[in-house]
Amino acid sequence: IGPSPGSIRMMGNKLVARECMASAGVPMIPGSAGAVDDPVEAAAIAGEIGYPVILKAAAGGGGKGMRIVRDGSGFESALSMTMGEAESAFGDASVYIEKYIENPKHIEIQVMADRHGNIVTYGERECSMQRRYQKVIEEAPSPVVSTRMRSSLSEAARKAVVAADYEGAGTVEFIVDGNRDFYFLEMNTRLQVEHPVTEMVYGVDLVKQQIEVACGDRLESDRSAVVPHGHAIEMRIYAEDPANNFMPSAGTIRRLTLPQGPGVRNDNGVYAGYEIPIYHAPLIGKVVVWAETRELAVSRAHRALRECLVDGVRTNVDFLLWALREKGFEDGTYDTHYIERHFDPTSMQRWDEEIELASIAASITAYNHTRKKVGGFRADDNGGHNAWRQVSRRDGLRRLLR
Repeated sequence: IGPSPGSIRMMGNKLVARECMASAGVPMIPGSAGAVDDPVEAAAIAGEIGYPVILKAAAGGGGKGMRIVRDGSGFESALSMTMGEAESAFGDASVYIEKYIENPKHIEIQVMADRHGNIVTYGERECSMQRRYQKVIEEAPSPVVSTRMRSSLSEAARKAVVAADYEGAGTVEFIVDGNRDFYFLEMNTRLQVEHPVTEMVYGVDLVKQQIEVACGDRLESDRSAVVPHGHAIEMRIYAEDPANNFMPSAGTIRRLTLPQGPGVRNDNGVYAGYEIPIYHAPLIGKVVVWAETRELAVSRAHRALRECLVDGVRTNVDFLLWALREKGFEDGTYDTHYIERHFDPTSMQRWDEEIELASIAASITAYNHTRKKVGGFRADDNGGHNAWRQVSRRDGLRRLLR
């Protein structure tokens, strides 16, 4: 199931992929023609491209083996460190240079191709809410992509699929600058973590479809049938502590409560008693929501996260709630560096069980205190002096918890 080894190798090496996409007419970020290793020659190329530039491992991925260089003074040491990281992480020290685009958006197109030449593009996913080049929230469709831009992105993705002689599910990723010009970033030759938002907006089972394609079935070639409906948001739940520089939180999950209800989907492989190891990325699940509009989807995402309880390890749920409340997310203007510019751990609100229990305990204590003080009151008291009604209000609880 999936593309041929040749397609995987072609798209897995960023230098080969760049050359392939450029020859196919896909918009490319200005960069070096090949790998660089000589500091003097590489510095000259960087100067021609124009600073800032970014050094990238040719065999890299997942945000590893990348370094931004803003001027020539630190170029040589940056090149040496990036090559060392590339060799250590991927067994290949090849590094190339690209023009660094400040504060870009990360937009990707979901593609599916069969062996009969049929290609379907399922619109875009907005993946710009990132931390250290790792995606944390994805949504579809993007709040900033117009119908015309979606068409242009989809056509570029189709060219990429043809150039790579691709079969199966894949994702073509683009960097978008402040002028809404887009450039090829890379192609992921697999089904990605964030595929559920596409499934929920386009009403397609991508897992089932890639199996059918592998069995030789033909894709429906009528593009008019591929129309987005509603809005979907995916939030990645990590076992990590946002208040402590996002340090991974290993341990055993003692209790697990997942959000439910209309328009809510959980993709996870953990359970009560599961041990979070220290040996790989701490992603433990995804909460995905769908609604008729983006505003309703955001509201549903808030509700779903507040119902998510992972007891035994720390999670990033409070951080995700912070992100959803941010003005940059609400208006869709956020970019890939938004979190590093705006996140302050003290700005997170706590929605965990301890706060909820404290609220209940404070309410009961205040009720008992007032009852003793006034000598009790009838349960059917509807007058303005009903102490229980006053204490149980949200603003009353907030004063009690100070």
